[in-house]
Amino acid sequence: MGNDFNKRLADKAAHIEDILKAFLPKEEGYARTVIEAMNYSLLAGGKRLRPMMILEAYKLFAGNDADEKVVYPFMAAMEMIHTYSLVHDDLPAMDNDEYRRGRKTTHAVYGAGMATLAGDGLLNLAYETAINGAMRGTTLSDYDGDNSNRYLAALDILAGKAGIYGMVGGQCADICAENATEIPEDEMKDTLHYIDENKTGALIEASLMTGAVLGGASAQQVSMMEKIGSNVGIAFQIQDDILDITSTSEVLGKPIGSDEKNGKSTYVSLYGMDNARDSVKKLSEEATDILDGLGFENSFLHELFNYLIYREK
Repeated sequence: MGNDFNKRLADKAAHIEDILKAFLPKEEGYARTVIEAMNYSLLAGGKRLRPMMILEAYKLFAGNDADEKVVYPFMAAMEMIHTYSLVHDDLPAMDNDEYRRGRKTTHAVYGAGMATLAGDGLLNLAYETAINGAMRGTTLSDYDGDNSNRYLAALDILAGKAGIYGMVGGQCADICAENATEIPEDEMKDTLHYIDENKTGALIEASLMTGAVLGGASAQQVSMMEKIGSNVGIAFQIQDDILDITSTSEVLGKPIGSDEKNGKSTYVSLYGMDNARDSVKKLSEEATDILDGLGFENSFLHELFNYLIYREK
């Protein structure tokens, strides 16, 4: 990727960082410690890909001149949900990792109990934030592209994709599949697809769908954005599995070899490194083809998807 893209990516991430800071709760009162842990977690850096996808998808459908402040609460809420999932993933009862994004994980600093509460707090704050940004409309099933009901349709997406039929469901399947040596290979492949589709893909789907809905996309266009998000999410996770083997802790900012340590099956272990790399390329190209079909050739999202393919951390 060129230096121009990397600069724009960094500028967009910095812009999102400023947005997130505006939604941080004040560190005061009897709940001060958990709020400190929440803010520590949320401001631990990261690519800010999911809120970035919300904003970019919104601009595609609403136009670059539209008021982007409409999506700020949803961008903040999405990053809160993503961050809470990382805080809980790192806990001793889960992946037991002590480093995330190049610094100590929340439980390593505040203890497992406070880290659990910080994750809970971030999840609930996400909904408080998104609800304040919604306040009108109806659910996704009734969404028809009209401005009158797009806000709660976006909230419906956010809540559904984060829950038991989305990310939490994928995390459940992931835990159940650990060290499951007796599962037949074909069944394990189906399980792995479900895990990647939901544990990683659900929030990426939700990000693109939320931006599209808030930008006034039609129901069919929202469905196409969901498919793009599915492909990108699975490709992103496969690339993550590849980097867990080929990269270093210094580059990733977190321990490598976690999948093997935790007895997890991955695309690399089930299909081999070459097939895993091919899958990343195929899924990403299909996603960009759908984006082209929507009439958004040469958008920033194209470049972002390519970045995800070739990223090194």
